[in-house]
Amino acid sequence: MAGDRGPTYSLSFKICHSYGNNDPGVTVPVSLSVGGQPIKLFAKVDTGAEYCLFERKFADALEIDVERGGEKTFSTVSGTFRAYEHELTLAVYGTSFDTVVYFYKDESKTRNVLGRNGWLNRVRLGLVDHDSLVYLSAYDD
Repeated sequence: MAGDRGPTYSLSFKICHSYGNNDPGVTVPVSLSVGGQPIKLFAKVDTGAEYCLFERKFADALEIDVERGGEKTFSTVSGTFRAYEHELTLAVYGTSFDTVVYFYKDESKTRNVLGRNGWLNRVRLGLVDHDSLVYLSAYDD
């Protein structure tokens, strides 16, 4: 039937926030902590990234001995790199949970990424890029 768009679906979210459109990509505020004062930074939402990856300097600021974590090699279209696995508390717009993230081995890597494992698989995410809006709730909210 002409004009029939099929069923509609709805989701509910606890948070709606404008991420602005000045930066390329979707950039959101993040805090990382390991039992102490959180470190605040910004990260890109990357639905194609398998894991959350952060600059090594943030592990140093959290007093994490980076190289004591499990080492993993990552492959991308632009090459490979290594990173170390660590468990910590991650928060975005006040939605926080304990999770596993990776810190780059190479100090020159500066792109912080929120990926599928460790973040996207723990939240409900809505994105309206036209309006620069991100909607977010913990998965079980």
